[in-house]
Amino acid sequence: MQKQTTLAAEVSCTGIGLHAGREVRMKLKPAPENTGIVFVRTDLPDRPRIHATASNVTSTLRATTLEEQGVRVFTIEHLMSALHAFRIDNCLIEMDSEEPPVADGSANDFYRLLCRTGAVELDAERREIVIDRVYRKDDEGTGHFVMAVPYDGFRVTFTSVNPHPMIGIQYQDFLVEPETYEKEIAPARTIAYEKEIQALYDMGLGLGGTLENVIVYNDEGWLNPLKFSDELVRHKILDVIGDMRLAGILRGHIIAVASGHALNTALAKEISASLA
Repeated sequence: MQKQTTLAAEVSCTGIGLHAGREVRMKLKPAPENTGIVFVRTDLPDRPRIHATASNVTSTLRATTLEEQGVRVFTIEHLMSALHAFRIDNCLIEMDSEEPPVADGSANDFYRLLCRTGAVELDAERREIVIDRVYRKDDEGTGHFVMAVPYDGFRVTFTSVNPHPMIGIQYQDFLVEPETYEKEIAPARTIAYEKEIQALYDMGLGLGGTLENVIVYNDEGWLNPLKFSDELVRHKILDVIGDMRLAGILRGHIIAVASGHALNTALAKEISASLA
């Protein structure tokens, strides 16, 4: 029997949000059993809470957005990825803005915070989400899909398909365990195509993006050095791990071809609904 966990102590960080570009102070705090992962907007009256569950996903435009009682948080997938890999069941995430810090565009800083504080077991039993059948979501007409199948562990296989000849098809397959996540997945950063950046600005997105927190490529090459030759697909796996945490701590194999936040969270919603 697995026990629920929470943080051993409070940790905090500051920075700017990737899309809103606003300064934010964030605290990760221990929480009692059966709390779940809960965002707390400390900048708003009565400190409203937003539960990190698949049913609260309201937008997946360039990031995953959660909303509850008219209050939202967004670009939560990198932090959720680190919490999933560290197998934290219960945590209060206090923020004085609507978006966590982007840090370097990966989950590295968040995972290091968790490693620094550590986890403690609680008395209650963990309700691990065990995939016992096939779940699948397709983007009709594109060939893009994401599916979950039974597996004794947590594994993610991803094929990225990018039309740019410099990137093309990238493939990775990881059994998501602490050491593998820390070394091979957490450092992978957000990626953007230079020609799309102005369109993002026009939509009010990417306002906190810089070459310090986003890998940018154009038709000639990369504008900043890569940590991995296949950093794009590794970041896609990072995102899948974060989005799937909205269904719970999983035991199963996630297999995806060119999926994004929309397909990922749709799968998380279907899994959650089937187990309700």
